[in-house]
Amino acid sequence: QVQLVESGGGLVQPGESLRLSCAASGSIASINAMGWYRRAPGKERRLVATITSGSTTYADSIKGRFTISRDAAKNTVYLQMNSLKPEDTATYYCNANVDYYGTYGRKYYGANSWGKGTLVTVSS
Repeated sequence: QVQLVESGGGLVQPGESLRLSCAASGSIASINAMGWYRRAPGKERRLVATITSGSTTYADSIKGRFTISRDAAKNTVYLQMNSLKPEDTATYYCNANVDYYGTYGRKYYGANSWGKGTLVTVSS
């Protein structure tokens, strides 16, 4: 129904920047919200940032360093990550809450979809 594909992860040194992208595709009627979560090694997945048509939210640990943005026309969300720290090392997952069309054109509301994740490693 809805697929999310992340890109942009990689290995960087502390203080450097990366930009993650996540493109949504499928029988999308509308996207209610998109966001980024991350799972550090040995830890649970946690919220990084979310964006709707009218607002953004950020985890305290990344405020002032990360910026979430969205291109509604492309169904794509971005995460600009600056001043990266070793503790930002994690697999980053894209999430979207969408309304979509299923079989026979039936409309489904508020479905939650996840990408497969992209690894970000911050190390000197």
